[in-house]
Amino acid sequence: MTSGDFLVKQLKKLVFLPYAKLRAWMGGEGKGFSRSHYGVLLKTNWRDRTFVYCHFAVYGHGLSSYLKALDRPFVFLDIGANQGLYSLIAGKNPFCTSAIALEPVPDTFARLTENINANGLQDRVKAVQAALSDKKGTATIAFDAAHSGLASLRDDHDDGLQIETMDMAAFDELLGDPPMLVIKVDVEGHEAAVMAQLVKSRFLSRMKSVFYEVDAKWSDAAGLRKILESGGFNDFTTIGRGKHFDVLATRPLPIA
Repeated sequence: MTSGDFLVKQLKKLVFLPYAKLRAWMGGEGKGFSRSHYGVLLKTNWRDRTFVYCHFAVYGHGLSSYLKALDRPFVFLDIGANQGLYSLIAGKNPFCTSAIALEPVPDTFARLTENINANGLQDRVKAVQAALSDKKGTATIAFDAAHSGLASLRDDHDDGLQIETMDMAAFDELLGDPPMLVIKVDVEGHEAAVMAQLVKSRFLSRMKSVFYEVDAKWSDAAGLRKILESGGFNDFTTIGRGKHFDVLATRPLPIA
């Protein structure tokens, strides 16, 4: 992300967040679906800042452009899918054989499912109501309906929501016999646990890329990189700047 891209992102927030507040006051969650600036349909919810960011492309185009440009068969793993923005973008690429979208929060999962159906991708994108973690079972997740993308397992939460968790062995069972794997991880501070599971996958050798978020408030950027390096990832591109940025980790794969 260049300085210009960063400025555009900040300007979008200044313009569109007040607009969203007005729309929320006028119509609350709204009705039906709207076509986002990323080109996919999303269930309207002006009360949720995450929806607003998805709708107006505040997240930038680093991952979306990467997914659109893939030109060999791949499976997309969306870990922390939220409303499914990136699963939908991946699913529209004709080279995407399937996408698996993990979203544990019930209300958000319902929106994810509606978005998959609205985009006609129910045969390509599979929604799974669970979180990838270090064990199968249940956990308590913090959730804020005003910004659903901040749902987090990084701390213990006595007053959070009970959700299902799965480990990588269980996740592998969903994959069948995948070709190249492309992965997005957006789990608000639970990245280390997820990365540790990814490198245990029996399909590790088929993982081409992992796109993940780093936030200095709860992430150890060097630690996350070390985990992925142990799995063979050797190229790390930073997208963004400051204390909150994204990273695209890639590795060479055999030519198909």
